[in-house]
This record gives sequence, structure tokens and C-alpha cells, in this order.
Amino acid sequence: MKVIGLIPARWASTRFPGKPLVKIGDKSMIQRVYEQSCKAIEHVVVATDDDRIVNEVKRFGGQVVMTRSNHKSGTDRCAEALDVYESETGSTFDLAINIQGDEPFIQVQQIVDVIKCFEDSSAQIATIIKKITSHEALFNPNNPKVVITKNLEAIYFSRSTIPYVVNTLEADWLKKITFYEHLGLYAYKTEVLRAITRIAPSTLELAESLEQNRWIENGFRIKVAETEFENISIDTEEDLQNILKQGGF
Repeated sequence: MKVIGLIPARWASTRFPGKPLVKIGDKSMIQRVYEQSCKAIEHVVVATDDDRIVNEVKRFGGQVVMTRSNHKSGTDRCAEALDVYESETGSTFDLAINIQGDEPFIQVQQIVDVIKCFEDSSAQIATIIKKITSHEALFNPNNPKVVITKNLEAIYFSRSTIPYVVNTLEADWLKKITFYEHLGLYAYKTEVLRAITRIAPSTLELAESLEQNRWIENGFRIKVAETEFENISIDTEEDLQNILKQGGF
């Protein structure tokens, strides 16, 4: 399988405008994401809508394509970037990996593991999950949860705590059952990536504000791989300052 890594990186983040270019040590955040991704994937491309990000990626020698500014999701931006890059280079790819542009320390093993999901030929989409170990994470609506089948396929994603444990105090739920949170790393067969971006938003997607539910509602199969690593994303200026205080880079 020929694999391409796509890193959506827009300028106009609501909570932290321009965050792809913030410095973490001596490198920009987008450079760190790019370099980590290149440890797992030969072909990596940044997909952006801003010349400042284009210039930064070219400065450190990375591959970048310009996409429209009106995409509603990183998935949509990845689909356009795939089309642009294949058109510009004459290359074709079997798998596309959607790598979050605000996770500068993404674990290489997570990328490897999500690609391995496609050793199962029936896999159409793959993503990463992690066991929930804290009560705070379990009931935090900003941490999407997922329930899965015994064959490691996602059944449903929710901001609510799922499943509900009957006849048990919430404080004891983690003792009764294994809960999983969803981490935002995706892989798609390229024809599937193109197909899911042509489907209108679905009822469950709009209810939860989780686009994965659109794919499930329309019959696409999402394979999951479990990780032990906690992802560190930078969504706000406060997140950045906390990372900088830790140092070590």
C-alpha cells in the first residue's frame, strides 16, 4: 500500500489564531508535527489555506499544498489536498492518514498502528482509541468516547459517557467496565476519503458534533487500534505555555 500523510493546518483557529507557527523550542509547531510524521510515512504533505504557513513549510523543506479556506473539517481539507497533490505530482495513493496539526509530539507508533489496521482488507477507515483511567476524563464532554465491537470496529462516538452502567454509582463505573476515549488520528482508503466528504452531514453527526458518526450512519466501517500513549494537543495559548514550562525539547 502506498501511504500519504496529510496534516491540515489552518491559520484562523477560533481559540488560537496562527497556532501552526508558534515556536516550541527552536521549531514551529507545524515543523514538529511534520518531522514526527515523516518518521512513519515517506510522503507527508501539509494542507493549509494561508501563505504564511506555506512559507514556513517550504522554509524547513517540507511538502505543502494550498487548499480552500471554507472547509468545515480537517477531513474535507485532506480530501482536497489529496486531489491537489496527486494532480501536481502524478502520484496515486492507497491510504491517506489525517494527522492533527496541533499535536507536535504525536507518537510515531500511533501512526504505524493506524496503518496496520488495513492489514484487514475489509477496513475502510481506521482511528486510535485509548482506555480511560480517570473519572475526570470519563465525564468530560470534550473527550469523545467510543464503544466498539469484539472485532475492534467502532459502533458509536459520543460526548456523553457511553455505555451507561446501570445500578452503579458513577464513582464506581471505571471499576465495572472498560471505557475508551477517541484520539483524533484517522486513516482512510483514498476512495473512501473522497466518498465520505461527498455525504451530507447526518443527524447523529450534528447532534454530537462528531463527523465520525456520519460515516457510521452511512454504513462505513471504522477499525480501531488501541494505544497507551496520551496525545498532547495545543488548542489554546494556555496549552502552549504549559508545554513550554515543561521544556525538554
